[in-house]
Amino acid sequence: MSVSFGSPPAPRRPNLTPMIDVVFLLLVFFMLASRFGSESAVGLTVAGQGSGYSGPPRLITVYPERMTLNGVDVMAEALPSEIERMTEDPGDIIVLRAADEAPLQRIVDTLDLLGTAGFKRVVLVE
Repeated sequence: MSVSFGSPPAPRRPNLTPMIDVVFLLLVFFMLASRFGSESAVGLTVAGQGSGYSGPPRLITVYPERMTLNGVDVMAEALPSEIERMTEDPGDIIVLRAADEAPLQRIVDTLDLLGTAGFKRVVLVE
């Protein structure tokens, strides 16, 4: 006795449409969640060989909670006016040194403060 159930069914192929929809949704989500703005940077010129340092010392040391100008404590707001008294030209060199524990943001803020005051020749030292 032979029983015939007909031809075997064709193998089913998986439907990829839902997976493609999920991939496009993730793509749109990450495109909208990311930042398209540009980061601002502090422009620093690399020191080359030049003439020696001349004039009175203008050494700013940045600490975590304070800063000094030639070893004397100075407030950040008063720093540009104190340096103006020591310089004859805004192009004079100012030496900036960071203490070991000074945060980088404090150094960048000091560079920005000096830049907005018109002092463009700042030398970073260890």
